[in-house]
Amino acid sequence: MINRLLSGDRPRSRLLAGVLALILIGLAFAPFLFPGTKSLDTAARICIFIVLAASYDLLLGYTGVVSFAHTMFFGIGAYGTALALSSLGPSFTAIVLGTAGGTAIAAALALAIGLFSLRVKAIFFAMVTLAVASAFAVLVSQLSGLTGGEDGLTYRIPRALGPAFKLMDGKIFGVRINGRLLCYYLVFFSALVLFLGLLRVVNSPFGRTLKAVRDNGFRAEAIGYRVVWYRTTATVLSAAVAALAGALLAIWIRYTGPATTLSMEIMIDILLMVVIGGMGTMYGAVIGATLFILAQTYLQTLMASAEHATEALPLIPLLVAPERWLMWLGMLFILSVYFFPDGVVGRLRSRR
Repeated sequence: MINRLLSGDRPRSRLLAGVLALILIGLAFAPFLFPGTKSLDTAARICIFIVLAASYDLLLGYTGVVSFAHTMFFGIGAYGTALALSSLGPSFTAIVLGTAGGTAIAAALALAIGLFSLRVKAIFFAMVTLAVASAFAVLVSQLSGLTGGEDGLTYRIPRALGPAFKLMDGKIFGVRINGRLLCYYLVFFSALVLFLGLLRVVNSPFGRTLKAVRDNGFRAEAIGYRVVWYRTTATVLSAAVAALAGALLAIWIRYTGPATTLSMEIMIDILLMVVIGGMGTMYGAVIGATLFILAQTYLQTLMASAEHATEALPLIPLLVAPERWLMWLGMLFILSVYFFPDGVVGRLRSRR
């Protein structure tokens, strides 16, 4: 059963399997294991960014296509859901229509970009995607009457997904069973299904052909594979999954704006998640997204504790001050890339 769910792609390392199992258990029971608003928000973001990083790894790690437009597709999915909820009201119909519309638009735009740009060399394709993504971000900011501009959109979601809705009186293990909990599990199970779907794709004949195209496109074309078709299909599939991840974020935070979906900072974060976890391994997206979101959320808190513990020592409190968290975060990533050149998953598998 487990082998079928994993599409035959086993972790191939006991340590890696243990880490993945811990992450799965931690996310599945996060509301009960780590009670609190911040912990629940962190777990939901990990779920969403696992899907987003996995969709980008399909493009970068399995197909060898470098794109800087992934956050654009992410934003299209989020704005599609946000606009539907804003105009149609807080209903599940609005969520379904907005999600479907945003995903369709993202897939169509990815198809257009793929057909017009994937025949050029890799660097030119990357520059085209960067230009299109930048133009789209500017357009969203200028259409303030529709998108809210730089302020973004704030909207309501169905009452059944809100904290005011109570599924039952009382608590279970100290946790209220309310709409917020239901919303979290909507995000969790949606992310799990999307991830397993991507895992099935990369372990199918289509996925194995993508690897052949990535390793040697000229040879793949010489033996009869339509390289442009495979690259375009991977681009469209990756964009559609990224749009679905954007819809999950829109439902969870009840706000959509350029800073939360379209910024280049998010694009860099996704790239770091894929590289740290290991390119060309879907499990790398799980490891990379989890490590990155946890570091981004809790590193400042840990540094504040370290500053307080070393306040009697010279210089060290200055180095571990919370305002220097970005410097230490950057150093951690440099060290991870140095010691794990193939990513965490690649290193764990090589030491099997």
